[in-house]
Amino acid sequence: MSEPTQEDVIAIVSSVFSIKGISVTLEKMEFEISDYDLEKFVGLAQRLEKIGIVCFVQKHDNKIVIQVNRLPPEAKKKKFLSRAWLQRILFGVVVAFAMIDGYYKTLGANSLTYIGDPLDFAVLYTISLIGILGVHEAGHLVAARWHKIRTTWPYFIPGIPVFGLVPTFGAVIQSRGLMVNRNIIFDIAIAGPIAGLVIAVLVSFYGAYTSPILDPSISEGADGLRKLDDSIFMQIALGAFGKAGSDVEVLMSPVMFAAWIGFLITFLNLLPAWQLDGGHMAHAMFGQKIHKIATYASVGVLFLLRYEMMAIFILIFSMRNMSVRPLDDVSPLSKNRKLLYIIVVVLAVLCAPLPFSIWP
Repeated sequence: MSEPTQEDVIAIVSSVFSIKGISVTLEKMEFEISDYDLEKFVGLAQRLEKIGIVCFVQKHDNKIVIQVNRLPPEAKKKKFLSRAWLQRILFGVVVAFAMIDGYYKTLGANSLTYIGDPLDFAVLYTISLIGILGVHEAGHLVAARWHKIRTTWPYFIPGIPVFGLVPTFGAVIQSRGLMVNRNIIFDIAIAGPIAGLVIAVLVSFYGAYTSPILDPSISEGADGLRKLDDSIFMQIALGAFGKAGSDVEVLMSPVMFAAWIGFLITFLNLLPAWQLDGGHMAHAMFGQKIHKIATYASVGVLFLLRYEMMAIFILIFSMRNMSVRPLDDVSPLSKNRKLLYIIVVVLAVLCAPLPFSIWP
């Protein structure tokens, strides 16, 4: 396909908007327009992207200007799913690590009180954990496809089974398309945590059913019990089976532990920090300056909750790149999405870790 000429670009832009003036340099073209419309710009941006052109909306002296640049050559050469082999390998490693982790977690629980066959619980644990993470990423993928944004398949990140706390550190997907406006960024960001949270809640109820109450004599005489921090969601699930309360010590089954990981990952992702899902939502909601302040506030919250390593990780990487900026960073987030963000804050509180339960 031949490279688009200036005349081609002018013809495309003028077919969408009424042009009041054009400024052309070697690096870019700028179109002053009088009839800006959010949905029209989405169509224009996606149309130009197909021919290797990127456009931005800017405001200059109360004038709406569309700036047009060529995409960098390396961006055009990337191929969708070119590293699918790596994604499959990582997924296989995470499944294997989860099986091993679930098996030994069941052995540890059985040493205190019998909860079931280690292999059976290893399978349930793996399905639960991968299900929560997989549905989380599927939520992002579905929202991206809905907005016609190309992405990679998920990269699952292996953790440290048995000796570490978790067998996986979650999963990530990479965008292969341009984020046009704040609404699109918000939709893609919120879809993952909400989808994963639904599965985590379902898993937590079955996990609460399979988690026995420890006899005080067993818990007092057992060595190596680690205190974990439950969320309000977990306490609700335990309460449904009469296992909640400060005077009750519950030994989390591997399935309940999978739910605990799911709630923790959801909480971390909903923090309005850096390039986490919550960070993208905060940027879309408040803009870059408030998002930067929210990132540092989130780091402080993580230090208070004793998640120092995650806090340091966010702090270091946020210094290099705070968040994705949309092509149209002028138009505000829609009213319905602003109201939805209130629910996001509530869900983050419900998923936040609080000091309760134990694990061998």
